[in-house]
Amino acid sequence: MGRKKGKVVIVGGSIAGVSCAHALISAGWDVVVLEKAGGPPTGSPTGAGLGLDPLVQRIIQSWLRGDTRLLQTATLPLTIDQNQATDNAKASSTLARDENFNFRAAHWADLHGLLYNGLPTHIFLWGHQYLSFSVSEVRASVTVKTKVLQTNEVIEIEGNLLVAADGCLSSIRQSFLPDLKLRYSGYCAWRGVLDFSGNEDLETIKDMRRVYPDLGKCLYFDLGPGTHSVFYELLNKRLNWIWYVNQPEPKMKGNSVTMRVDSGMIKNMQQEAEQVWLPELVRVMKETKEPFINAMYDCDPLNQIFWNNVVLIGDAAHPTTPHGLRSTNMSILDAIVLGKCLEKWGLENLLSALEEYQSIRLPVTSKQVLHSRRLGRIKQGLTLPEREPFDPKTASPRECQELQQKNMPFFADIPPLVNSTLCSN
Repeated sequence: MGRKKGKVVIVGGSIAGVSCAHALISAGWDVVVLEKAGGPPTGSPTGAGLGLDPLVQRIIQSWLRGDTRLLQTATLPLTIDQNQATDNAKASSTLARDENFNFRAAHWADLHGLLYNGLPTHIFLWGHQYLSFSVSEVRASVTVKTKVLQTNEVIEIEGNLLVAADGCLSSIRQSFLPDLKLRYSGYCAWRGVLDFSGNEDLETIKDMRRVYPDLGKCLYFDLGPGTHSVFYELLNKRLNWIWYVNQPEPKMKGNSVTMRVDSGMIKNMQQEAEQVWLPELVRVMKETKEPFINAMYDCDPLNQIFWNNVVLIGDAAHPTTPHGLRSTNMSILDAIVLGKCLEKWGLENLLSALEEYQSIRLPVTSKQVLHSRRLGRIKQGLTLPEREPFDPKTASPRECQELQQKNMPFFADIPPLVNSTLCSN
């Protein structure tokens, strides 16, 4: 006699949500995904680039039935991690270089589409806004209340498990931790994607390739006094860039960490960039359509990430700054570990499965969040208790080595539950 099949309700249809859907379907669970947006992303909207580490690449390939071509054709290699100092916007000097990086670069929308298209479409309820949940007295089920935005009808969906994949401002997390506040990092990020498809001979891109010869395979960090920028090429002739600016915490509107900008703000940003960055990078910023601002937040590590039949994954479990390229990678690892724990223990032992998930992921993500916080403060020239602010002009070789991505705790760690599955594929 087989095990009783569980049903999970996932709130959030972003990358964490679709990854969890893959992992739990693989574990033999029925899945429903609730997402407020009216449908999956189409085209290439304004969004962010991201880096996928080697382990996550293997996980994604296992979800796509091992077809390596799908991931390869949706991403570009990032084989080099390079940090360099910019000197008065005239020249650069290398601070640290790792030629064995082995990440891949993706646009958020491309990765989401790749994962979404590998799932049955009927599991998604688009245009459904999460309202609340309740756990049954015997804790055998959880009922989620959601509003159908097209009709304003309120419906209830019952499952055995509720997964909160609703981002760093998670409403579900707030129901357990109402006093938890995100921590402002001390800086915001201007970011954008320059699309030069159909215009590969653009002088701006030619000049960027001349000044940054490894563009197309390199994760570049330019460090200036009290600031740094990040840029790398994406598939389909796009250049992703981010510029971090130290400033007081801005007043954000609504439930968001992104800020709408006007033409005056963009012009000021461009003028300030001319004082810091190489002219070639400044031109990329000037020619990017619709740059936007992200306020950088994270959160002190939580003491727990599940309560009864409710579990957090992704940014809901560990809001983080982006300096270690961990947000997406942590979300995907959360998903597969949760799936493997549920597969191992079964619905009958749901509590044991969630306890093991927490015991595996919480120590890892806690250290990675804090390391990312530290790395951001170093690169922004901000104070740390045990050291002077980092100055790219005077930094020692040892200080420069701290800038590398490979220093991330658990950088190459593979949870045994996951390793056994990947080795068998």
